[in-house]
Amino acid sequence: MRAMRLATLSAGDKGSRADHYQGNFRYVSVQTGEQPLTRYQGTFKCRYGYGRAAETVNQGDTGQDFAAVRMNGNVCTFVLCDGVGMSYLGDFAARFLGNALLEWLETTQHPSLDTMERLLHDLTSPASEQLEKLQPLENSPVLLREVLMEKRSKGSQAMYVCGRIELSAGNRKSKVWLAWQGDSRIRLWRNGQEQSAAFQVNCRTNERWSTLEGPVGGKPHIYEAKLSANELVRLQLYTDGLNDLDAIHAYIPDEHIQVLLDARHTGGLEDDAAFIELEW
Repeated sequence: MRAMRLATLSAGDKGSRADHYQGNFRYVSVQTGEQPLTRYQGTFKCRYGYGRAAETVNQGDTGQDFAAVRMNGNVCTFVLCDGVGMSYLGDFAARFLGNALLEWLETTQHPSLDTMERLLHDLTSPASEQLEKLQPLENSPVLLREVLMEKRSKGSQAMYVCGRIELSAGNRKSKVWLAWQGDSRIRLWRNGQEQSAAFQVNCRTNERWSTLEGPVGGKPHIYEAKLSANELVRLQLYTDGLNDLDAIHAYIPDEHIQVLLDARHTGGLEDDAAFIELEW
């Protein structure tokens, strides 16, 4: 599986990149740097950005969040992952799971709860194998090694949101499929009216994916919808580093989102932040 190969790369091996050509567009975040708020317009409109917490930046550490978007003609796939900081190498879980989900969505025309749940369980074995090789502990000081081995025995964890949008021929209708576990925000506007209640009620901090167990806290939540061509749709996803957005229901200009990503008013972000917004 190609997603497995991508997930083996360290964060430093994969620079943040956005490529577009002949109706195709791809963005993959980098966990070792920032991505200013950027806009792309094709068949779908997209805004995306990424920022690490101030403490992470100051220590030169890797961000725990991961975000990616792919557009291929009339199909858009996307993923947003938030590594659990208290787990062992949460940045790895976010990166590994994000790449795997994106690859799966791009090659699966009809995703479902059953196939999604099976995938999340199937990923545990290769993820655990890579996690064990990622940071050998044999040469660590004894006390540190014991702490790290205890954390590693409980696995690496990440919350996630992923989805697939497909436009019909002539862009007459759209089909939306979303899956998630965790507290990353999912917000949906249809013709300017926000309809996010179904997501907010299933936004739970105890739910996530684990390299050891697969889905934790229950099954993935699924949202499916078929939308008509005369609807203007906006889908917004972000991690808790941008929780200032929670109370804002109006459309936010690019420069205002960048202010929140820079977070100069608080001396930098208090938590890592990843942002994706899609319009069609």
